[in-house]
Amino acid sequence: MGLGGDIQGALSDEILATAVGDAWRLAEAELLDSVVRISEEIQRLEALRVKLVGAVDHRCKVDVLGFPNAKMWLASKTLLEVGAAGRIVLLGRGLRLQPEIADEYFDTNISAEHAALIMKFCERPPKGMPLEALDDCRNALLFAATGPTANTDAVRAVIARLERAFESDDPLPSEDTDLNEFHASKTLNGRVAVRGDLDAVTGEMLLSALSGLSKPRPAQDGTKDPRTPGQRRADGFTELLRRYLDSGIAGEEGGERPHVSVHVNAKDLADHTDCSARAQQDAASSDDSLFTVDGVAWTEWMGPLSLRAARLLSCDSIYTPIVLDDNGAPLDLGISTRTVTKRQRKALVARDRGCAFPGCGAPPSWCEGHHIIHWSAGGPSDMGNLVLLCGFHHRLLHHSDWEIEMGADRHPTFIPPGQVDWERNPIPAHNRARPRAS
Repeated sequence: MGLGGDIQGALSDEILATAVGDAWRLAEAELLDSVVRISEEIQRLEALRVKLVGAVDHRCKVDVLGFPNAKMWLASKTLLEVGAAGRIVLLGRGLRLQPEIADEYFDTNISAEHAALIMKFCERPPKGMPLEALDDCRNALLFAATGPTANTDAVRAVIARLERAFESDDPLPSEDTDLNEFHASKTLNGRVAVRGDLDAVTGEMLLSALSGLSKPRPAQDGTKDPRTPGQRRADGFTELLRRYLDSGIAGEEGGERPHVSVHVNAKDLADHTDCSARAQQDAASSDDSLFTVDGVAWTEWMGPLSLRAARLLSCDSIYTPIVLDDNGAPLDLGISTRTVTKRQRKALVARDRGCAFPGCGAPPSWCEGHHIIHWSAGGPSDMGNLVLLCGFHHRLLHHSDWEIEMGADRHPTFIPPGQVDWERNPIPAHNRARPRAS
């Protein structure tokens, strides 16, 4: 039964109604059969969705979608995450160009994952493979992927044998480091989503490094480790990063060895009482209190961090005290050197939190200190003449008509050139921007 089949016909109305209402009433044989049949229907519907989304991607333009692309549109209209929606769009787009694979997938003979795997092989076959061999190779892969007993390892094994059969001087796709990708992006809820595609050797190194750190740890009384395999690997990855940063072998970035930096008000760090009541009082007393950092710690990459996490990190850390005024600007730390000292850099990070250029906010480790009045023109290396900028905006300030002034609150403000704003209205630094009032 392909995509045109009757969706509800595979299960009797009586069994379907019973399964939806009171599954416990089903006999065991009926229960097992219901799960299998419904799974088949889900697979047919998913294949139909891929086919229709492929048509949307091909035919519907931005003005019809109301979104930049079909992936964003699909994610906005369903419970799918953007990444999952993107995979559906890419599969539908690729299957339009691979009718042989599309026929097997839309007839639900192969899974979406296996269809994508075979499609990738056909789009980029081994360079030593003659064109006339493609049909036979595709058929071999489709045969390996057909049926409920097919598994990904078996399909990959066929791919590996084909790659060896047509081996050339070029690296195999599974071993080609040029194809490696690793994405780590912040999510809206303050976490990090990690996704990657690594060559076999790098993958082996990663799995080997995680193996000993992610083993189950039963309790002393023999109770089974309650963590899932995914949770164990996440804990192992965290420990791997901690050991790497503690080892001091990572070189330097921003003039220092990479490490986790947390900026927190000393009173907040010492105050273990619940600060929610104090925060409510502050909010009631001043609208600007909504934008202060008191009651919240701050990290260079992830931004806001709870005081509880900051206190945990402070148990094994190096303190660098920086005295700030009421506006959160560090006090002057000296003018003796041309280059920014490490202590001044820490103060700049505490004030600017990254690239200060409006709308940028690149992390501090990618930034460098910039003299508002150049050193060669007599500008001192004190906090009133320094601003943290990423490499791109540092060069922009040196080769354009953008200007910087230090505001009355001892934070930098940016003056755009006339072609950007003919009135040249000052723009606050990135971390000083305020939301517009509604």
